[in-house]
Amino acid sequence: SHSLVMKLRRFLLRYFPPGIILEYDLKNGSREMKEIDLLHLATDTDVEVLVNQIVFEEPLISEKKKPQLRRLIYKLIEKLEQKEANDFYLFKILRAHILPLTNCAFNKSGDKFITGSYDRTCKVWNTITGDELLTLEGHRNVVYAIAFNNPFGDKIITGSFDKTCKLWNSDNGDLYHTYRGHATEIVCLSFNPMGTIIATGSMDNTARLWDVETGECVHTLLGHTAEIVSLNFDTHGSRIITGSFDHTIKIWDTRNGRVTHTLSGHHGEISSTQFNYSSDLCISGSIDRTCKIWDVASGQCVHTLRGHNDEILDVSFNSTGSKLVTASADGTSRVFNTMTGACQSILIGHEGEISKVAFNPPGTRILTASSDKTARVWDVDTGDCLQILEGHTDEIFSCAFNYHGDTIITGSKDNTCRIWKN
Repeated sequence: SHSLVMKLRRFLLRYFPPGIILEYDLKNGSREMKEIDLLHLATDTDVEVLVNQIVFEEPLISEKKKPQLRRLIYKLIEKLEQKEANDFYLFKILRAHILPLTNCAFNKSGDKFITGSYDRTCKVWNTITGDELLTLEGHRNVVYAIAFNNPFGDKIITGSFDKTCKLWNSDNGDLYHTYRGHATEIVCLSFNPMGTIIATGSMDNTARLWDVETGECVHTLLGHTAEIVSLNFDTHGSRIITGSFDHTIKIWDTRNGRVTHTLSGHHGEISSTQFNYSSDLCISGSIDRTCKIWDVASGQCVHTLRGHNDEILDVSFNSTGSKLVTASADGTSRVFNTMTGACQSILIGHEGEISKVAFNPPGTRILTASSDKTARVWDVDTGDCLQILEGHTDEIFSCAFNYHGDTIITGSKDNTCRIWKN
């Protein structure tokens, strides 16, 4: 009966996290996408069992599509088996702004990145040539928080101490909208995954959701009693998480702007929050030296991860959500198993606080940025330091991988961005 309603057009592969995307047509002619998540795919997965299970459960995929499905799954496994390339080397040094840098961020492929600064501008750069492509001017104060609308990459948002957020065309620098409404500085922001809604978080204790097309404020998220310093959408864009200096985290429904849960239990300001890919769990890091894993549906704390002896400054899941990493002012990072809450390795070597931490997309490497003027690349399984990225002359506050994991960007108080490639 399903075959009358829907017709499978093609399969698309998603490498990080592993999945297969079905593109299909409905009878009315509209085109739809459906994602089959394979978050537990491993090099030793029994492919036949998996193929049979998918065909059994998924009405869009007929028996005769099995060989094609099998090939795709082997392709995903091949990607999991890929050995990491060599060390990263310094590719470019960019003296981005005269006044201090605040942030830097890649588009999905990593061929462009953006920098924000105290000079009130955001600049767009070509990663390969190191050329400045655009200067986005118009803010009346520090440009603090910046982001591309990944995976698309055709728009940029900038959040400023001038209380506004601006939406720009990333190709020609045109200003689409200026979002006004916050009473004080905007310090965090994000696009939803579809690129249709923007969230901003402010020192005025509120977050706001804005419509990309119309420029209107859709919802004001009221409830925190201190500044909001972290916010993230879940994978489907239906929820948003906020972390505040009021020691709580809140989960909101993006459709109506209402709080679904207030996550209480930390004994200090929240520094960082994130949903896992499945969006059934979220994590929070706090200056109380702990990271907590929360169940999104119930709002209950599942694990409290201890071990750091100073503030936790950043937390991050890997792309499948099976592991998470914490970064602390104690100069170490810790890798935890999400399900068990067990600490699986401690990354020791930095001589100053670690303010940023990230997994590469395959989840085999961790990147840390420290006040000791270095960034380091670590092996996730062993906890060994594989490489020290040296050269910055002041603390590094920003670091990121591109989607392919072959390019790293670091931003430092020495006012340079460095691009590293392997």
